[in-house]
Amino acid sequence: MTVMEQAAVGVVEPKASYGWIGAVDLVSVWERLRDGTTVRIRLVCPEDEPRLHDLAAHMSDEDLRLRFLAPVKGLNSSVAARLSQLDYDRDLGLLAERHGLALAMAHLFTDLESMRAEYAIAVRSDWKGRGLGCLLMMRLIDLARQRGIGELVGEVLRENVPMLRMCRKLGFAVSPEPSDFSIFVATKRLAENYADCRAGDRLNVHSCIANSRFKTAGAK
Repeated sequence: MTVMEQAAVGVVEPKASYGWIGAVDLVSVWERLRDGTTVRIRLVCPEDEPRLHDLAAHMSDEDLRLRFLAPVKGLNSSVAARLSQLDYDRDLGLLAERHGLALAMAHLFTDLESMRAEYAIAVRSDWKGRGLGCLLMMRLIDLARQRGIGELVGEVLRENVPMLRMCRKLGFAVSPEPSDFSIFVATKRLAENYADCRAGDRLNVHSCIANSRFKTAGAK
């Protein structure tokens, strides 16, 4: 097991030299959901690839469509590998699990040049409504702040009302995507002096989105 993988499962303490791992105060933590259920949140590691396949297999077609912004059937091997074999110098993956079962995952992919990160969250359909998505999003926000990320950005389908509601509740600015009526862009400024958030320069936001690693290219 590599040092990265040991850190992901809490065997060793986080090291500042390992990028995102250095920003994680507690690599493995237990959280309590609204109904009192406890879940473990930890970093994703390469051995989690089968768990990510299983997670997607327990998401409805509609939930997968909302996650990948188009109709898909599970994950193919390239996407599962991309979401589990992460470069923690720039990307971040969190897994929520219980008794070894993957319940939800969250990712940040960072544009290091502008210190902006794109986020995405997926929750098993039979575990929706328990606060897992909100819990993971709050964790992403906290870790991004610790890492010095200036802004989070993500695309949300117009009909994904629960996700849009959660983003607004957590302080995201939500606006329509000018080139696609079906999509909203949700952004949250984390640093007040983030180059004035490059005020009015939406091209930077959409440049990040255009190069997204969360699209359906790796979905079945």
